[in-house]
Amino acid sequence: MRPLLVAVQDGQTHRFNDVIESVCNYFQLTEEEMRERLPSGKQTYIKNRLAWARTYMNKAGLTAAPGRGQIQITDRGLQAIQDCPDRVDVRYLRQYPEFVEFHKVKSKPNTAIAEDRTSEVAETADDTDPQERLERAHTEIQQALASDILESIQEQTPQFFEKLVVDLMQSMGYGGWSEQSGSATQYSNDGGIDGVINEDPLGLDTIYLQAKRYSNTNIIHRPEIDTFIGALTRQGARKGVFITTSRFSKGAVEAAKGLNMSIVLIDGEQLAQLMIKHNLGVSVKQTYQLQTLDTDYFNEG
Repeated sequence: MRPLLVAVQDGQTHRFNDVIESVCNYFQLTEEEMRERLPSGKQTYIKNRLAWARTYMNKAGLTAAPGRGQIQITDRGLQAIQDCPDRVDVRYLRQYPEFVEFHKVKSKPNTAIAEDRTSEVAETADDTDPQERLERAHTEIQQALASDILESIQEQTPQFFEKLVVDLMQSMGYGGWSEQSGSATQYSNDGGIDGVINEDPLGLDTIYLQAKRYSNTNIIHRPEIDTFIGALTRQGARKGVFITTSRFSKGAVEAAKGLNMSIVLIDGEQLAQLMIKHNLGVSVKQTYQLQTLDTDYFNEG
């Protein structure tokens, strides 16, 4: 991570691919070493490791991404160069709460313990079962992907986000009778409704959507939910989904309960996970098969 920071320490915005070349020169890598690829053959080792270094430092606030494929050092990054004359590592990044939140492995439903992927866990990783290590790695990759999804949405227009939420609902099977079952409303005069999903061909059962493309620091509060409820009431609606890239306050969550209509709130984290689950805006990079011994075959002997 430190060589990557040094490569951009002038404070200018750099193309990430240009920085990769600079770091290769720093390490004095040979042409053969620069071409060495991961076992999957999809990416070189140096580009993969620098991409993860950039992700980690972005989450800790040492670098920023002004645009797609770009990197720029921050005040924290400049301080890290001063604080760490030899190396910048995960231990150093863990002083920042936003990195800790990103780096911990969140528990899955019905699991007993939520593991925190701390440096201590990383240090004792060799003592864990290989399958457990694989699952940890998969979880961390998924969390990084979810973060990338939300950052990419922030770069788009509000109109794009309104179309995205319609596409998501259809990907989840709502209005599955036709590709034309859902649509975003007219942007300039939507009456508080950003999208509509007709669950049946005659439009007898309709879901109304509200989409708010906010930064993760802009929390949705109760008044915005009340406004959405008012828009649903004017439509005579019974079902509504409020989707945001940010979060909901406790008051907003309470406002959506105990009504004579069904309102579902989807925050940024849930949105990203749903997009991953239903393959919206993502593609499969690599597939690994986990095989085990077929004891029935050998018992036949």
